Formats: sequence, structure tokens, C-alpha cells
Amino acid sequence: MEDKMHKSEEEWKKSLSPEEYYILREKGTERAFTGKYYQTKDDGIYHCTACDNPLFSSDTKYESGSGWPSFFKPIEKNSVEFHLDKSHGMLRTEVTCGKCGSHLGHVFEDGPQPTGQRYCINSVALNLKEE
Repeated sequence: MEDKMHKSEEEWKKSLSPEEYYILREKGTERAFTGKYYQTKDDGIYHCTACDNPLFSSDTKYESGSGWPSFFKPIEKNSVEFHLDKSHGMLRTEVTCGKCGSHLGHVFEDGPQPTGQRYCINSVALNLKEE
């Protein structure tokens, strides 16, 4: 992504709520089945809460049964970035915003076709905007 956003942690703390900061900047997670978007079927584009970067289309959202909003692909290849996550005694692939680097969730290889991927994303990290 060309226009990377850089802010100090103090700037992030001022612009995000405590819950948003915990999830987006400290790599936290919301409890399963509690997020505002895990059952949403509204049409639109899901943007990063921290920087407004377009991340996922509602056309790629599906019910995975995981308790978090799930998508089978990002809106653009460079909308997100991937990082190896060895926390909590597991080996996972972390998904971060391609513009600001905020933690969004994780991607798994057990999703539907055509990609076979399940982007399991925290609702707090998303802001749905109608198309």
C-alpha cells in the first residue's frame, strides 16, 4: 500500500476508544458472538476503524459459526498484510490493516471457495459503510 499511516502510540490512544486501542494496537480480541458485525447482513464496504482503509466487501462476508465476522477475501490484495503469530501457544496468521498496521484478526485455511480462506475479523476493527 502506497500511503502508509504512521502515528505514535500516544496519538493512537487519543484517537481510539480504550476498547479499540486494546484490539487494534495491542492485538486484543473481542469475545466471540458479541461484536456488532458478526451477524450483520447489510450491504457495503467494511473499513478499518483506525484509518478508514477499505478492507472487505459485504459480498465476501459469510457465516462461519466462529462468532466473529468472517470474509473469504479482502477487497484488494494490499488492503491487508499478514504476519506470523506464535502467541497463546498457537501458530496462526495475523491480519493487519495494510495502511495503518492495526490488528484486525486472523486468517485460516478453512473457508469457502473460491479462496478457501476465512478472515476472522474483530467487529471493533471494522466500520461498515453503505455503498
